[in-house]
Amino acid sequence: MAEMMANTNKSTLRKKLPFLVILTAALIGASTLRDYLSFEALRDNREALIAFRDANYLVAVLGFIAIYIVIVAFSLPGAAIATLTGGFLFATFPGFLFNITAATIGATAIFSAARMGFGDKLAAKMENSEGMVKTIKDGIDENQWSVLFLIRLVPAVPFFVANLVPALVDVPLRRFVISTFFGIIPGSVVYTSVGAGLGEVFARGETPNLGIIFEPHILLPILGLCALALLPIIIKAVRGKEGL
Repeated sequence: MAEMMANTNKSTLRKKLPFLVILTAALIGASTLRDYLSFEALRDNREALIAFRDANYLVAVLGFIAIYIVIVAFSLPGAAIATLTGGFLFATFPGFLFNITAATIGATAIFSAARMGFGDKLAAKMENSEGMVKTIKDGIDENQWSVLFLIRLVPAVPFFVANLVPALVDVPLRRFVISTFFGIIPGSVVYTSVGAGLGEVFARGETPNLGIIFEPHILLPILGLCALALLPIIIKAVRGKEGL
């Protein structure tokens, strides 16, 4: 019996280890890498980055994507700066494609680690629970596509949270990947385009306006997409009331 329990504990630890490594890296990175993954660092190294890109374009693309994946997967500070860098180095197109590809892969890594360590067990507990917790779980299960797109489209939802919540309610990997890739396109295009204009910002000695996504001409179309994501939920709710 003791040996069986020991094996079970080892198996549980192995499942949780990837997420614990990510969490540890995130905590260390938050205190040690902030100065290296910043707008100032991009500004000070812009000429070297452009020279390297011009001399080694394919290597620059692959290296950029790899670094972006690590930033997202380990929830390191600097994801917004990485998106700007993608636009600065590679223009809005194909820069935004590099950005959403890297962000999706990184998000999938942390999603998989969280689900492996905690998702299945937590989802089972929520499924067997009663009251409000079970209601929330059922609501997400019945409207997974809508909820997944919604948390990607709403600018106020932190990317880290949008990666973890689906893992903890047992969202299928395929749905997570698809909703992440397409759901982050609007925000990614906006920030990548801001990055594409950084040359002029640097020349004026200014900093980019990262709050541009909350300006009406940007925010209103995104809110329109949020409304479309909510539409199936609203229709289900209305039909449910009509059936009462």
